[in-house]
Amino acid sequence: MEWEDQLVTWSLKQGYLNRGLLGCSLVFGASIMQDRDLNEYSPSESSTSRHLACSHQLCDLGANSKSPKQPCPYTVNYYLEGTLTSGLLVEDILNLALGSTDVSNSSVPVPVIIGRGSKQSGGYLDGIAPDGLIGLGLGEISVPSFLAKAEMIRNSFSLCFDEDDSGRIFFGDQGLAIQQTTPFLPSDGKYITHVVGTEACCIGSSCLEQTSFKALVDSGSSFTYVPDEIYKRIVQEFDRQVNATKSSFAGYPWQYCYKSSS
Repeated sequence: MEWEDQLVTWSLKQGYLNRGLLGCSLVFGASIMQDRDLNEYSPSESSTSRHLACSHQLCDLGANSKSPKQPCPYTVNYYLEGTLTSGLLVEDILNLALGSTDVSNSSVPVPVIIGRGSKQSGGYLDGIAPDGLIGLGLGEISVPSFLAKAEMIRNSFSLCFDEDDSGRIFFGDQGLAIQQTTPFLPSDGKYITHVVGTEACCIGSSCLEQTSFKALVDSGSSFTYVPDEIYKRIVQEFDRQVNATKSSFAGYPWQYCYKSSS
């Protein structure tokens, strides 16, 4: 199934994106500050760093190596056209602050697997991830899954964004008791990404016919990826209803932008 890069926005400010819950009740919070000057991570300068061996059970590309003791390589392709990262996997310690109710400002060291990128392309060359990436998918190697398997947190996380481009990630957060949930669906038979089923799609008071489809919610941005034919029907109906003048932004692929009246 092809996914359209120019998407309908999913507002994470509206609430939490939850995963199945299990394990103990610790909640870790991590602040996101776009303007913070961070040092480049170097495994050679970390006393707790070690390369993940190709023989490790979480090394997907280990079967192609010449020796099981070699460092484990990785390659990840993203839905943004031409965007990928590749390099070596590293085990290290991540210090996470306790939840917002903790007043001691203490942190807990937790083991994680990090991708030390040596080759990036596409959007990564344009600065879409200025300080690196954190894996939040459903696969075993993602940070929430890794911490949950170690029984350090519930198998869940939440993202809360503020209007000043800052925000927080909470690992092990249950969210609100009254919130509604929807189950994730497999992609090619595996639960590795945040795919959900959509039963209907309405723009204003107009609901499109036969619009049951799968949508991919990006855990790293405010975009939701939908099948190409569905995207075209959505934006055409939106464009028909909107009362505004079309506009364009140099260097961006968005086809449906409008001038604000304010």
